[in-house]
Amino acid sequence: MARSLLPVGKAALRSRQPSNCYTFNADLQHPKSIPILPPYKKRVKQNNTLNKSVLLSPLVCQYRLKPLSALDSDVPRPIDQSSEDLKSSESFKQWDSLTAKFAGAANIPFLILQLPQIILNARNLLAGNQAALFAVPWLGMFTGLLGNLSLLSYFIKKRETEVVVVQTLGVVTIYIVISQLAMAGSMPVPHYAVTSVVIACGLVVNFMNYFHLLNPVIWCYWEDFITIAGLSALPQVMWSTFIPYVPNTILPGAVAFVLAILAVFMSRTGKLPEKGIKFVGSLSGWTATLLFMWMPVSQMWTNLLNPDNIKGLSALSMLLAMIGNGLMIPRALFTRDLMWFTGSTWACVFYGWGNLVCLYCCKVISREFFLASTTAFVAWLVFNFWRDTQVYGYNSPLKSLKELISGS
Repeated sequence: MARSLLPVGKAALRSRQPSNCYTFNADLQHPKSIPILPPYKKRVKQNNTLNKSVLLSPLVCQYRLKPLSALDSDVPRPIDQSSEDLKSSESFKQWDSLTAKFAGAANIPFLILQLPQIILNARNLLAGNQAALFAVPWLGMFTGLLGNLSLLSYFIKKRETEVVVVQTLGVVTIYIVISQLAMAGSMPVPHYAVTSVVIACGLVVNFMNYFHLLNPVIWCYWEDFITIAGLSALPQVMWSTFIPYVPNTILPGAVAFVLAILAVFMSRTGKLPEKGIKFVGSLSGWTATLLFMWMPVSQMWTNLLNPDNIKGLSALSMLLAMIGNGLMIPRALFTRDLMWFTGSTWACVFYGWGNLVCLYCCKVISREFFLASTTAFVAWLVFNFWRDTQVYGYNSPLKSLKELISGS
């Protein structure tokens, strides 16, 4: 026997999270008719469609986002509410400001590091001793210039003002040295002309982007250019280090050039998956970092082949290089920038401290000088990890290191 359905009043459907969700009022009334259910397969398909629409709906409350990989250093890191509270704390703000000042202070040792070479080159040019400038390899200086220019673009995109100043200073000082080499005839004039055009365009494009005056399309083309240039230069520089033990050829650079163009083309045309596009986008910064990381390897290889040349190294220059890169370690750790941290730490350990080890073993520097610099460097690293742990409220510095490497 059929029974009639009684009308029901209004019922409020409420979310358990009143802060971010909504409250709905619905009238539950007598149904006009009971619909016939579709076959099972169609219902399953409809339910799947409904689930997708609900999960992707903005009505769904999602409080904690998945952390980004540390390789995506130029992408803003999503944070939860607890992280927002942490950023508003006084200790966090103080350490944020202090690490930025440390990075800005790196200009001092880097400027002092380049000035002696510039002054010496100027004296030789004025004295008519152009042959003395041939001792400075223009290819190595060009590689450093390309690395500085690529990192300048990277840090401008991150809006790290203090480090932008450091990289700009590096570009300007190295370009001055290259200009002196071109005046002495060490660097071919056509190469110098092309380099000048690239540097001028690079500085204009970077600072227009920094002040939000650049078309995003032009910035994309510039990023493609430095990606291709960096990927082409890196294997060629690595190969050239071991000449004459390997054939003198441009094959590594030529192969890398073709692969770089192919990778950039596939990325821009959407032929790669999302992870592949992100990987290609991060290549310019990583290749610039690897170029700088290869410089101490090349120096140590030279020390191994010609131990007598170690006495020609300046202990003060190595110490200044270690101080300059060491001042940027706190900021790299604080911002969880794996690429920046890797490059700065590598330069400190292998270029600065590593060459001091060679000088000490060859009895060029005293035991007291070596022990003092080593103790200061280790103490600086310990202090930075300890302070970072305190600021983020962790119990162990390994947590900071884990976040730096894995991004979670």
